[in-house]
Amino acid sequence: MPKLDLSTLERRTGSIYPGRLNALMDGRSSLRLGDAGGLTQFGVNLVFIEPGGASSLRHYHMKQDEFAMVTEGELVLVEDDGETVMRPGDCAAWPAGAQNGHCLINRTDTRAAFLVVGTRTPTETAYYSDMDMMVKTDGDGAVFTKKDGSPMTADQIGDEND
Repeated sequence: MPKLDLSTLERRTGSIYPGRLNALMDGRSSLRLGDAGGLTQFGVNLVFIEPGGASSLRHYHMKQDEFAMVTEGELVLVEDDGETVMRPGDCAAWPAGAQNGHCLINRTDTRAAFLVVGTRTPTETAYYSDMDMMVKTDGDGAVFTKKDGSPMTADQIGDEND
């Protein structure tokens, strides 16, 4: 496979979160490196976090391993057991099924970035540590519900129609 030319890749912004939860990811963008290289067994993304931005809501995966390495700037890893400052070269890993909600936050005044690698499975369930939310993904997309599988309310997602 030839070298990937990052300047030719589409930069994706935002998230797939429902309602106004998506706005919480305004400072996040990514390049899908694995897709660009034709990878099918695992995903590889270069994620950029602007000052004040976050990688995601705190979450954990049931079937998919996840690995992250900071490549630029400084990020704060927020997990169940506390916070850890991460700088270029620092790495973190979350095995599938480990119930340790995590995200990365940029509390500096400069952009930061990290490389994230994760398993691709046909289906997945992820849970969100700080709210009553779960997401199930499959070939048809993502469905967000409460952790017990019941529908989320407008209050939970800040739906524009509430």
